[in-house]
Amino acid sequence: MGRSILIVEDEKEIRDLLVHYLRREGFSPTVAPDGETGWEKARTEEPELILLDILLPGMDGLDLLRKIRTDPATSRTPVVMLTAKGDETDRIIGLELGADDYIPKPFSPREVVARIKAVIRRSAPEPGEAGKKVFVYGDLRMDVPRHKVLLRGKPVPLTPKEFRILKTLLSSAGRVLSRETILARVWGEGTHVTDRTVDVHIAKIRQKIPFLADAIRTVKDVGYQLPER
Repeated sequence: MGRSILIVEDEKEIRDLLVHYLRREGFSPTVAPDGETGWEKARTEEPELILLDILLPGMDGLDLLRKIRTDPATSRTPVVMLTAKGDETDRIIGLELGADDYIPKPFSPREVVARIKAVIRRSAPEPGEAGKKVFVYGDLRMDVPRHKVLLRGKPVPLTPKEFRILKTLLSSAGRVLSRETILARVWGEGTHVTDRTVDVHIAKIRQKIPFLADAIRTVKDVGYQLPER
């Protein structure tokens, strides 16, 4: 049995097309025609990745993404958004909520499969990660294998992207990281995400971890730096 992909899409023609191409590549796709069914399958089937349309009957894709990211059972599941809207707003909101990538309609099925594979690769644990990746920065402790961040012993609820950005800053403490570098490390090369998305995620990290508000320095026209301690 191949790796499971959950397709949440209300248009049957698109679902059937994606199922066909994903099966050809060795995946085991399952489908949901609406947000409520998608939410149920996301929790019960534990897919390796969720392909999620924004425009859905009932619960729309953005509302479903919020539920996915706030439930501990699904919070780390990679999500790729499908959108037919030309308005950039929905894409930005989706990325801010924790989507791993987005693909505008109309799309090439081969591109969808390629992007799914890229997201799965980026989401996989790094070599050697399970025994050594614990970062301590003042009162902050990040345990990468357990995907936990503690501030003075209390959990900090970070989204997957916020977690990866913070890990990037901690692992490169003292270095100035450009927005492009952060994008490449967190979203991967060739992403459609803009620099503004990095700024929004950094702002949310500063809000959730107040002592980092001043510690994370903005380097004008370049990016960000977390000084060594």
